[in-house]
Amino acid sequence: MLLTLILVLQQPAQQPAAPPVAPPPPAVSRPASPIARVQVEPGDVAVQAGDTVRLRAVAYDSGGRAIPGTTTKWFQASHGFEGRVSDDGLVTAGSTGAMRVAAVTSVAGSKPTTTFTRITILPPPAARIAVEPVVKRLYAGQALSLGAVPFAANNDRRYDLVTWESDAPGVVSVTPAGRITALRPGRATITARAGRASRAIPLLVETNPAATLVLTPADTSVRTGDVVRLGVAASTSSGKRVPDVVPEFLVSPGGAVVDADGAFVANEPGTYRVVASFAGRTADATITARPRDAARPATVLGRLPVRGFNSTEFWLHPDGRHGYLATLGDRLYAMDLSDPAKPVITDSVMVDARVINDVMTTEDGKFGVMTREGASSRKNGIVVLSFEDPAHPVQVAEFTETVTGGVHSTFIYRGYVYLTDDATGSMRVIDIRDPYHPSQVARWETPRTEAGRMLHDIDVQDGLAYLSYWNDGLVILDVGSGIRGGSPESPQLVSQLKYDLNALYRDVEAVGGPGFIRGTHTAWRSGRYVFVGDEVFSAKPVGNLGPIGLGRAYGRLHVVDVSDISAPRLVAWYEPKDGGAHNVWVAGDTLYLGDYQGGLRVVDVSGELRGDLQQQGREIAHVATGDADGHIPNAPLTWGAVYRNGRIYVPDMNSGLWVVKVEGSAVGVP
Repeated sequence: MLLTLILVLQQPAQQPAAPPVAPPPPAVSRPASPIARVQVEPGDVAVQAGDTVRLRAVAYDSGGRAIPGTTTKWFQASHGFEGRVSDDGLVTAGSTGAMRVAAVTSVAGSKPTTTFTRITILPPPAARIAVEPVVKRLYAGQALSLGAVPFAANNDRRYDLVTWESDAPGVVSVTPAGRITALRPGRATITARAGRASRAIPLLVETNPAATLVLTPADTSVRTGDVVRLGVAASTSSGKRVPDVVPEFLVSPGGAVVDADGAFVANEPGTYRVVASFAGRTADATITARPRDAARPATVLGRLPVRGFNSTEFWLHPDGRHGYLATLGDRLYAMDLSDPAKPVITDSVMVDARVINDVMTTEDGKFGVMTREGASSRKNGIVVLSFEDPAHPVQVAEFTETVTGGVHSTFIYRGYVYLTDDATGSMRVIDIRDPYHPSQVARWETPRTEAGRMLHDIDVQDGLAYLSYWNDGLVILDVGSGIRGGSPESPQLVSQLKYDLNALYRDVEAVGGPGFIRGTHTAWRSGRYVFVGDEVFSAKPVGNLGPIGLGRAYGRLHVVDVSDISAPRLVAWYEPKDGGAHNVWVAGDTLYLGDYQGGLRVVDVSGELRGDLQQQGREIAHVATGDADGHIPNAPLTWGAVYRNGRIYVPDMNSGLWVVKVEGSAVGVP
C-alpha cells in the first residue's frame, strides 16, 4: 500500500477517553487580508530531477503595490513523492513528474492567502540510446524498422527527437523514422542521435541468397492468450539454410500481435493471417484463436467482520490453521481459521502505532515481525513477535534504532528481515536469528536523492530480493543467490527495470489534475516471471477510499520476464478497469489480486505470457467484497489475497476478512 505517511496523518491514534474540559473561549475574528494577489516566482517552473529551485512569493494589494512585512510558509500540496519543499521555499526535485506547492502568505493579524504553483520535474539529458532489434548482418533487398529510445544517465525515459544517418547511404539507407534498407553488399554504420547521446550500429550487407521463405506453423488453433512461437526459415536455391534471418511480421485483423521475436498472441477470438517478410521473400500462416473460457465458480466460505478498525495485511501461519490481520490502528488480531465458515479472533497484540501495515512469520512459524508507523513516541520500526503459541502471539523485542521514521513493508527470509525505511527510502536488513536481540547488518539504496527515493515493498526468493522502488521501478539484488556474490550483509545489484510511470498514467492526471500518485508498488516472483504492480490514485478524493482519503485507484500489473535475470523485460500486463492493482499472490498457474474498489480478482497465468491478460479473458473469478455493515457500506476496498490449500484469504479494509474458494485448485500447488 501507499507510503503510510498519508494514512498516519489522517488516522487518529487510539487513545483513552479524555475527561470533560471547559468549552473553549470564543474565536477571535481576524481582519480581512489586504492581500489582493500573490505572485510566486518562478511560477509553474520546470527543473531537472536532482536539481533545486528557490521559490519566492510577492504579495500585492488591490492597487498593484507590493505589500511589505508579509511572511510565507511553503507546503507540498500534493500527495506525490517526486520532490520536497522546505518551509522557506526551497524545492528539491527528486524524480520525474509534477508536484504542486502551496504558498501560504499573510500579514500580521490578518487571514492568510494561499497560492498554488506547479513544479514540473524533467529527466536529466539523454546519455544513451537503446536500439532494437539488434542486428549485425543484412542481405541486399532487406528492410527493417529500428526503434530507438533515449535514456538519461539514471535510466529515466526521455522523448527527444531521434535523428538517423548512414555513413554509406549507397549501401544502407535510413529514413528519418529509422527504417533501414540494404541496397548492395558492403559495410555501413547507422547512427542514431538524441541531444548529445548517440548510438552507432555497424552493419555488414551481403548478397541476398534467399530463394524461399517458410513460416511455421502454417495453420494452427489455440485459445486467446496462448503464445504461438512462429519459426521463420530462409533457404537458398540449393536448400542451404540462410543464417541471421531477421524477419518482419504483419498480422490482421487487429486483435492479435506478433512480437519481433516471433511470439504470436491473440487478445481476442478470431482467425488471423500472419505474414513474414525477409529480403524480398514472404510467407504466411493462419492462426485461429477460440475463447479462453477461464471462468470458474467462486464461493464465500466464511467471514470475519472487523468493527472499529480498517483491515490491512493478512498473514497465514505455516500450520494453516491460524492467521493474523493487521489494521490501520494500534493492534494486530490473531484468529483461529480451523473452520473457514466460522473464523474466530483468539487474541490481539497492541502497540504504540497508528498503522500496522505488514505482518509475517519465519518459515517455521515460531517468530515473526509486524511493522509500525505513526507511533506517538516517534519510535516506529518493527516489533518482533513469538508465535510459538500461534493463537496467542507475544511481543519479545523491537527494533527501532535505524528505522524510527517508520517501516511500511517487510519480508523474512532465512533469519533476516528485509524491510523498507520510510525516512530514507532505503532497504535495511535486520538479523533476527536471535529474535530477542535483533540487529541491523546492511543498508542498500538507489543513488537517487532522498527527495524522490521511496522503497515500497520487498519480495525475497532463492537468494534474490525484488524491490519495488516506486520512482525507480523494479530493482533486483543478490542477497545470497551466488549470481553477484551478494549476501544479507552485503546486497549486490543484479539488474533494474524502469518504465515511464508518468506517460503510462497520463489519463489519470487528466481526470484528477496534477499531484496524482503513481509508483512501482509490489513485486512477486513466480517461475520465469516477476509480477510487478503499480499503485495509482487520482488527485481528487473521490470514490470509496474513505480510510485512505485519496482519489480513485488505478494501476497496472506488469508481467516481467526474468529468464535473463540481468535483463528484465516487460512482456505482458493485466489492468482491471474498476480499481487498482494492489497486493498479489501467485500459486502455481493462478494469480490472486486485491483490486481495491473491484474486490478479489483471480487470474489464469498459465503458460507463456504476452500481451493484455485482461483482454484475453484470463479472469477466472471475481468476488466483490462489499458489506452493508462495512466502514463504507457495500464498498469493496480489497487489500490483497493469500492462497493455501484451496482457500483464498482476502482482507478488505472496509469489511474485515473473507474466506473464498474457487472451483478447481491451482495447478502445481496443494
